[in-house]
Order: sequence, then structure tokens, then C-alpha cells
Amino acid sequence: MIGDILKDSAEIFANIQEKAPVVHNISNYITATDCANMTLACGGSPTMADDPDEVEEIAAACAGSVINMGNTAGHYQESMLRTGMVNNKVDHPLVFDPVGAGAAAHRNAVLENLLDKVHFSVIRGNISEVKFVGDKSSKANGVDAASEDLASEDTIDGIAKYAKKLSERLNTVIAISGPIDVVADANKAYLIRNGHPMMSRVTGTGCMLSSAVGVFAAANPDNLLEATAVCISAYGYAGELAYEKVQSTNGGTGSFRMFLMDAMSNMDNETFLQGAKIEEV
Repeated sequence: MIGDILKDSAEIFANIQEKAPVVHNISNYITATDCANMTLACGGSPTMADDPDEVEEIAAACAGSVINMGNTAGHYQESMLRTGMVNNKVDHPLVFDPVGAGAAAHRNAVLENLLDKVHFSVIRGNISEVKFVGDKSSKANGVDAASEDLASEDTIDGIAKYAKKLSERLNTVIAISGPIDVVADANKAYLIRNGHPMMSRVTGTGCMLSSAVGVFAAANPDNLLEATAVCISAYGYAGELAYEKVQSTNGGTGSFRMFLMDAMSNMDNETFLQGAKIEEV
């Protein structure tokens, strides 16, 4: 049962087009360019400053921010913290991607400091990252989800219930990416069955998704749950469309990355409604 979310999608896309939100990204050097371009493809405008001495001023002037924990060295720790705290101060949407949570003691300490001092509007990661955020139970290896954590038809109901409980505890929208995506608040969860396996073969697709969520959230600050769910479904559908193009052109992962960006830049509500696979639970 899709529920009312598709009734909201027209307004969600219209708000992006009308506001063209400027979104500040604290990204990592591997994916920063792709994150900036994905922000543009979604209809936003990126800023990418990471100097602690300027991030507060820049982030406060934006409509929202995305903190990607891909880099935890040196000044990035302070930049993430200052960006998060100023977003809380000005009450702008703040998306957090806990990249590699659970992978190393130093990274985990940075994570705990952020969770202690910053309130996030949306936390988006793979299931292992989110489980570490929630209860330190992740079995992740590096930045990829552990195979035993991944969602299946047998486990998805339990994952949705877990996401709702974690959302209630942290007072944030929880978005879990995987074979079946889950987006939840304390009262409602959406299951999303869009996407294609090739997305996992291109580095940065998760980081780009978090930047996309940043655009949708910044343009729809009063409807964060539905905006996040629509974004993740649209992004997954863009992956499906990109794979179709790869097949028709005898391409590979390089062209898939380009076609994914193309599909998101052409995504609108009409296109979204043709391919959205969302179930409310």
C-alpha cells in the first residue's frame, strides 16, 4: 500500500524547483565532486567548504547541510562539529551520513562526539552503519554493510521496527539504504524497492545519495520523512534508468555513474510517479 506519500511528491519536487536550496556539504575527498554535481542535478546549489574557520558562517547562510563522515582526520572533526552546531542554532535541516561507523576506534570516537553534541534531522547510512549508531551491534567491514546485516524479505519488517525505535530515541528521520531501503520516523516507515545492484559497484553512490537527501530536506523542512522517502525512491529509480542506458550502449560502471547523474538531473514528479516503488508499513 503506497499511502499518501505520492500525493506529497508533487509538492516536494515543486518546492525544490521553486527554492533551489543552497546546501552545504562536508564531504570527503574521494566523492566531493560527485556530491557537488549530484546536489546540482537534484536542483540545489552546493557549497563545499571544510575549513573550520569559515564553515559556521557559510553553513548558516545555506538552507541546510550534509555532514559526511568519510574523512575524520585533522580539521574535519572540528568542521563537522561546527557545521552541525550552527545548523542546530539556525534550525536548518541537517543530514548525517555516518560513513564507516564501527570500522575503527578513532572514527567511532568522532561519531560519538557528533551524536552527543549535534541533533541531526536525517541520518542516512547502510544497515551496518545505522546499527552502530543505534546500539554498536554492527558487523561492518570498512564502509560496506556486513552481508549478515543486509535487508531481505524475511528481515525487512524487523529492520523497519528497529528504524522506528531508533528514530523515536534520537528524534530524527532514519534512512537505511540496502536491497530494500527503509525510511522511518517514530510512527511510520516506508519500504522502498527501487535501485539496481550496479549502484554498489560505483564508489560514492551512497555519498551522492546523502547529498541528494540534503537538497530534498532543505527544500521541504516541514516534511522531512516524506521528502527523504521520495528522494531515496527517486534516486533508486534513477539507478534503474541508468542501468537501462548502460545495457543499450554496451557500457560499464563508468558510464553508469554518468547516466545516474543524468537521470537525477531529469527527474521530476511525472517521471518519479512512473517508477516509484514505495510501501508504507
